[in-house]
Amino acid sequence: MRSLVLAVVMSCAVSTAHAADLPDFPILRGGLTEGLSNSRVNWDGYYVGVQGGYGSSDENFNGSTNNLVAALLADTIEESQMHVSTWNMGLGKQSRRSSGFGGFVGYNSQWDDVVLGVEGSYLHGNYGGTASATRELVKQLSDSLYHDVAVTASSQIAITDMATIRGRAGYAMGCFLPYGFFGLALGNANIGQSATIQEWVSPTYLGSYTQLATVSTNNIQHNHLIYGYSAGLGVDVNLVGGLFARAEYEYVRFTSTVDTSINTVRAGLGYKF
Repeated sequence: MRSLVLAVVMSCAVSTAHAADLPDFPILRGGLTEGLSNSRVNWDGYYVGVQGGYGSSDENFNGSTNNLVAALLADTIEESQMHVSTWNMGLGKQSRRSSGFGGFVGYNSQWDDVVLGVEGSYLHGNYGGTASATRELVKQLSDSLYHDVAVTASSQIAITDMATIRGRAGYAMGCFLPYGFFGLALGNANIGQSATIQEWVSPTYLGSYTQLATVSTNNIQHNHLIYGYSAGLGVDVNLVGGLFARAEYEYVRFTSTVDTSINTVRAGLGYKF
């Protein structure tokens, strides 16, 4: 990495020194300006590249199984009086780290040092997580019986593919192009929730409990399309001709059944046509 940074800096320095040598001989009016303008990197046009990244995904599973429990206990005395579907199951938050790889393609329009563009970026990885919990409560209901209700719930999400369509704004500084971006994020995910409810009843709180039928359900979605937004910062560095290197940070937020945030740092290599 040190060698790469040193090579880039020396490349920029050589270009600057070459431009500085031009005025050593008589020039016509405007000649110096033209020489400096010609040394500016041209970022205008189409480009394509490959990238690799590493990052973490953070999932909030709280409340993700409430609808399943509500469907299981619809129109029951347990739901109307114990409000089982609103229990805080304590599924909590999970985090996972993963590497990824992909590519990008885009188009830049340049006005002097200001560069505006649109870009599509893709990353394949293994982001997501899983959580499970059990909660139990005993309460006397209007039928004069004590109801012991236990709920076991689990939730999971696995995001394998992410694509972002974003607008970019940058400012050219020699061979460097720092930029920021914001846009739409799309993801391909496997999402699943399951819930199992067991119940026992007794005429007295400390008496003998009789087990009722156990009910369970699940909701599994494969290759489900999820939506969100993307934002981040980066820098492109011109190496030689149309070849450039890239370093980037991206934040992606998906608001599906399981609220998911993904932070990645990326390095890439591209070519501008």
